[in-house]
Amino acid sequence: MRRTWQPGRVTTPIDDYALLADLHSAALVSRGGSIDWMCLPRFDSAAVFTSLLGTPEHGRWLIAPEGGTVIDRQYEDGTFVLRTRWRTPTGEAEVTEFMPAGDGRADLVREVTCVAGTVEIRSELILRLDYGATIPWAHRVGDALTAIAGPDQYVLRGPSLEAGDKRHVGRHELGAGETATWVLTWSNSWADLPVPLDIVGALDDTRRIWRTWDDAVVVDRRWADAVRRSLLVLRALTHADTGGIVAAPTTSLPEDPGGERNWDYRYCWLRDSALTLESLLAHGGADAAANWRDWLLRAIAGDPDDLQIMYGVGGERSLAEHTLDHLPGYLDSAPVRVGNGAVKQYQADVVGEVMIALAKLREAGVHEDDFSWPLQRAMLTYTIARMDEKDQGLWEMRGEPHYFTHSRVMMWAAFDRGVRAIDGHGLDGAREEWARFRDQLRAEILEHGVDPSTGAFRQTSGQSEVDASLLQIAQSGFVAYDDPLMLSTVEKIEHDLLRDGLVLRYRTASGKDGLAGSEHPFVACSFWLVEQYAMSGREADATALMDRLVGFTNDLGLLAEEYDASTNAQIGNFPQAFSHLALVRAADALTGRYQAPVTSTRSR
Repeated sequence: MRRTWQPGRVTTPIDDYALLADLHSAALVSRGGSIDWMCLPRFDSAAVFTSLLGTPEHGRWLIAPEGGTVIDRQYEDGTFVLRTRWRTPTGEAEVTEFMPAGDGRADLVREVTCVAGTVEIRSELILRLDYGATIPWAHRVGDALTAIAGPDQYVLRGPSLEAGDKRHVGRHELGAGETATWVLTWSNSWADLPVPLDIVGALDDTRRIWRTWDDAVVVDRRWADAVRRSLLVLRALTHADTGGIVAAPTTSLPEDPGGERNWDYRYCWLRDSALTLESLLAHGGADAAANWRDWLLRAIAGDPDDLQIMYGVGGERSLAEHTLDHLPGYLDSAPVRVGNGAVKQYQADVVGEVMIALAKLREAGVHEDDFSWPLQRAMLTYTIARMDEKDQGLWEMRGEPHYFTHSRVMMWAAFDRGVRAIDGHGLDGAREEWARFRDQLRAEILEHGVDPSTGAFRQTSGQSEVDASLLQIAQSGFVAYDDPLMLSTVEKIEHDLLRDGLVLRYRTASGKDGLAGSEHPFVACSFWLVEQYAMSGREADATALMDRLVGFTNDLGLLAEEYDASTNAQIGNFPQAFSHLALVRAADALTGRYQAPVTSTRSR
């Protein structure tokens, strides 16, 4: 069943949205035909449609047949071209929507065709720039409606809309075979009016670009549709020019509806990007993975001491967090945030995840050059300098720093991959020093990162809590998936962190994250449990959980950050790269595509 959220006003459920993307930015269109979120020309640009985080007055674009009901919607195979079929009391219509890819423009195309009888199309365009804060100056230039404020200009071409009450509305009757098409284009306000889009050519080019990439992807038969769509989502969240991969195209969709756990995910986390690289490599995406490496090298180039956990789409370093107090937030979840304060955190695991990904890139035949390997050596120097420093952990705790076991394991992995690069690929570096730190960390983790009363890894030293990040320990190669330490850890996680059979990131009641409220199970963590089950001989459990999780995708195969099983609702930023890449890994573990890392010894 679907839940209609009603915290003072009706809000569209997250899984009612479809993603439109052009490899530079994205838009979300509801099942009811309203584009409630769109940032142009980049993922992290200020939104022009922001009703997702407020009301229609904060900007939206509605196109829907009057009195209509959606009877089907789907993407064209291998693309993000969306087709929605509507039925009304007098006829049927099909809406085709897409963001043209590959032409260097920033457009959104919405085309309505009456396929039977007659239909009346209702349109309402409310342009509100700067996240709904600014009403632009709108006027007509020839056949185009233009709206300008500050540096931004939006141009609408198509059947005429009437101005009134600071919006533009229209009703257009179509008979069978008739079509109405609107194109909204962004440009700089000081630039010439953009020329009209060649719609037919743009659609052909967009299909070709998506399908060329999709055709190169190799997937196994089991869960093939979910894996293929997930890989397409990862591609859609990748900026074609820079190679940066954003965690999600949205900001401030809450982890705790009505609460403060609302974050801006429109940036490129090194960790998320590294894990995405691994998934792409496993499915024939070596070119995309190499582009990510190039983005990484540019982003982190400079003094190793300045390494950040995340960057802007183009490698920008300044992502200062601030709130948009004019927006009430999705489900009245305030504050709405732009920027992300976690950019200033020290998260000790990040170098390890990057080193693991780059090691897999080497193993796939992508050679190091005189830039990439020295940068990896510099990252290891950075890690050495902070060996004794506590950190905020994988989950970006906003409380006090700790020695997180997962972070210490990933530091171990960083040195381990450095040693292996020298031993297996003939690269140069401080092998003996790296090996010494690797062995030192291993001894420390086994002494302080394990709870002697349970034989399980623990979240931080000196306490008994577990968190879901511990499921990544076997993924690093620190121990095998079936090592007694991992099996005990899984048992503890099953006891402490399962809610409705799904995995929480951690127990928020522990107070480590420094935030009020709680949250729902994190989708990626449950997929990690699938992987752990599959790789440790619990195939029946893995398959059952995998089938359930894949069933959480919406009708278009999209997943948010979290899931509320009690109401069958997706929660959090959407769609979420972390969820989709974890789906791919889990499927790979179950189908035999995933190769476990080599572990030299068991823990005991």
